[in-house]
Amino acid sequence: MRKLLFLGLFFTFLNFSNNLESQSVESIKLITWNIQDLGQSKDHTEIAFIVNVLKNYDIVAIQEVVAKDPAGAQKVAQIADELNRKGAKWDYRISDPTNSPSAYMSERYAYLWKTSKIDMQGRAYLDEELAEEIVREPYIAEFKEKSTGYKFHVVNFHSRKHDDNPELEIVHFKNYQERLNTDKLLIVGDFNLNEKHEIWDDLYQSGFKSAIENSKTTLKRKCAFGKYLSHSIDNIYYSKELQFKTSGVLNYIRACENLKAARLISDHLPVYLEFTIDLN
Repeated sequence: MRKLLFLGLFFTFLNFSNNLESQSVESIKLITWNIQDLGQSKDHTEIAFIVNVLKNYDIVAIQEVVAKDPAGAQKVAQIADELNRKGAKWDYRISDPTNSPSAYMSERYAYLWKTSKIDMQGRAYLDEELAEEIVREPYIAEFKEKSTGYKFHVVNFHSRKHDDNPELEIVHFKNYQERLNTDKLLIVGDFNLNEKHEIWDDLYQSGFKSAIENSKTTLKRKCAFGKYLSHSIDNIYYSKELQFKTSGVLNYIRACENLKAARLISDHLPVYLEFTIDLN
């Protein structure tokens, strides 16, 4: 039954993805996705769909990997294995469980990347310095683009709930460029507030921009009058030394009849940014 449910969603995605702008050879394409409860609830059909969404990107940042049992890490490994069968070599890293106030709140993060294009520098790590300030401390990695050798950092983050003042966590992000000693930085994930919130002003004033503007990224439980999108909370914030090429919300649903199948994967849509590094 689940396979039949996914047929419409899969063919809709194939038609949609064929119309996406092709990637420039010298650019980097990053996608971030809160894949709701990524663990044993995801069957082979759903993992196959996730892989087809991710395969054309260079770096993947995932939030909400299940931490309470091994299934979350196993599903990330399965995604990496399936990506390796799509014509390119991939590597991945999974964080330890976040140091959250309760096991219910604790999650893992994951990175996956295409090794022909990208190297991870050193070890990705949870930001222990913010472990007492943030419910799910960010997962930080440094990457190198192979053709140029230029390096950049990615901060992968899933905030506390929207009604629990996520801005009290996000306020710490203005310090990352100094702390990481970098002018090439992306802060990605599910922030549970939109890009217009005043908490982003410090980053904007230092030259950061949001990749996604005025675009809803979460899914309603039911479709009403053809509307199935809800909140604008998933995004990519990038520093001024990273040059924008294109970005968007990967809305593979397109029709109400696909909503039920889509929500088996996640209540969030992935968002992406294609960028180049300022070589000057």
